[in-house]
Amino acid sequence: MKLPEQFETYTKRIMGDVLWEAYKNAFDGDTPVSIRINPDKYKDTQDITSYFDTEVPWCRGGFYLKERPSFTADPLFHAGTYYVQEASSMFLDKVIRSFVSKPVVMLDLCAAPGGKSTLARTALPTGSLLMCNEPMKQRANILSENIKKFGSPNVIVTNNFPADYRKSGLMFDVILTDVPCSGEGMFRKDEGAISEWSVQNVDNCRKKQREIVEDIWQCLRPGGILIYSTCTFNLGEDEDNVKWIADELGGGILKVDTEGYDNITGCLAKDFDIPVYRFIPGMTRGEGLFMAAIRKTDGETTKDRKKKGRGLKSIKYDDSPLNGSFRYFEAGNKIVAVPEAICDIYETACETLHILHAGVCIGERKGKDVIPDQSLALSVSLKENAFPRAEVTRERAVAYLSRETITLPAETPKGFVLVTYSNIPLGFVKNIGNRVNNLYPAEWKIRNLK
Repeated sequence: MKLPEQFETYTKRIMGDVLWEAYKNAFDGDTPVSIRINPDKYKDTQDITSYFDTEVPWCRGGFYLKERPSFTADPLFHAGTYYVQEASSMFLDKVIRSFVSKPVVMLDLCAAPGGKSTLARTALPTGSLLMCNEPMKQRANILSENIKKFGSPNVIVTNNFPADYRKSGLMFDVILTDVPCSGEGMFRKDEGAISEWSVQNVDNCRKKQREIVEDIWQCLRPGGILIYSTCTFNLGEDEDNVKWIADELGGGILKVDTEGYDNITGCLAKDFDIPVYRFIPGMTRGEGLFMAAIRKTDGETTKDRKKKGRGLKSIKYDDSPLNGSFRYFEAGNKIVAVPEAICDIYETACETLHILHAGVCIGERKGKDVIPDQSLALSVSLKENAFPRAEVTRERAVAYLSRETITLPAETPKGFVLVTYSNIPLGFVKNIGNRVNNLYPAEWKIRNLK
């Protein structure tokens, strides 16, 4: 693979001969495939288990696979029992578990497509709230889909810019800034990243990253942790920015215990030494990643602000389909269930931010009916007996996920029915008797099994 000459010259100077040769030789090898299981849904009898090779050492529930199966053809992939995620990025699990031991409010600021968000939700202590945000609308919709598939109710998804959060009055104990970058660490997987690379783009990214962090820093509580991450190698976007955050905004850079993890590369700056973690293909089994954690030690912050959300109406909802303590709201023509513990934050977020998803969407009112939502079908809080269930074969499950008409067992009652595969919910149908209406979201449907 032909790499930009300027990139080769600059990166070889940063890495040195040994690291550079390991990185360059990695282009001739296979790209590793890895997944991370959803502990609330995964069962060790699932088909994907037969593909497991070894565990990803820095992430609970992360596994390398022997080969790449057809994820699109696996109904349990669509049900959120696991997430296909690059192994290096799973280092976030180690960082969170190293510094977070009690319930917190966390923000994943640049979260699409949702790999790090679903990982964070798994790694955070029980009782934590995760807000995950994506500024680009189309990518934000993909983020929302993946969050719904994982099924946790203690998550809010927004479509906003960092400056919107700065104005919101919301405060966080942990903020992940997986900032847009020049993408050098993805060259092995994405040739498009190579064609877009330039020295000018690297400098533009470095400046934009500082703007993003400076905007969101005001939303971090004193003593809170900012996790800074890129998928690039150069010093400007990595070490230089981390040092700038600590020196200019007021923070202490935290050391993560990586004993026993082979070949994670530390600081490559010549003029200073700080605890940072760089994953280089050829040295570690994964793609390129850089990560650091900074604890906020000083600086002014705005105060938490509580406001009642515009357009929200708290309602009484009898015969709840959910386990746990929830409050119910009408948001337009939809009914939304929000865990009691996060209602204040939800109402403030509704006042100040553009919310795509929160808690569990119960369904949409249409006449006398409430059409159950896909979010409800996939929620880990759904009561076992809330709806009649119809177990289907793998073939019928794939047909259902393709939004085709399927047949159900003859004894299936009329009305709204939850379709399951391997006893894992996939979504709803409405059984009318002489036909079955497929309620799987049109925008989620399988379009190509190859």
